[in-house]
Amino acid sequence: MKPTSEITAGHAVLETVIGFMAIAWSEKGLIRVCLPERSRETVERRLFRHPGVSTSTEQPGWIVELIASIKAYAAGEDIDFSGVPVDLDGVDDFRLAIYGAARKLGFGETTTYGELAKRAGHSGLARETGAALGANPVPLVIPCHRILAAGGKIGGFSAPGGSSTKEKMLAMEGVRVGPPPAAQASFGF
Repeated sequence: MKPTSEITAGHAVLETVIGFMAIAWSEKGLIRVCLPERSRETVERRLFRHPGVSTSTEQPGWIVELIASIKAYAAGEDIDFSGVPVDLDGVDDFRLAIYGAARKLGFGETTTYGELAKRAGHSGLARETGAALGANPVPLVIPCHRILAAGGKIGGFSAPGGSSTKEKMLAMEGVRVGPPPAAQASFGF
């Protein structure tokens, strides 16, 4: 057994302005992000449904920084999570390609499932791309909320709150989803 000072896997529950979130990590990187819930108990219960989550709460430096970044994002700040190490052991090559393409999307930048599939080298696989994103273990860090259905529709979202949560996250990034305002409204009459 490793001495306590060397433990690198763990989990944390954090309170943000949008609710309680949870994260888990291994010695290789982030393995799980649970998006906001109303209570600490609910998000922690959801986190521990997944295999490989350590009971340790000791936080390495990069996790302390990540928690601060997640809280800042939840408060509306433009945060770039593309440099956060993720541990995707066991994830197939197709999903790795989709997740890699999604990680290139910046704050407030969206694309469609079909376009993301194309960027990942899998043209024509929009539905499969949606399924891969639905299995994303680290939403926010792999920004699956930035992927929309054809025609700018919101599309699905597997986090608590479903599409409503996705729409709120996009709104935090300044993205408006849905039909454009009426022509008269855009001119202020």
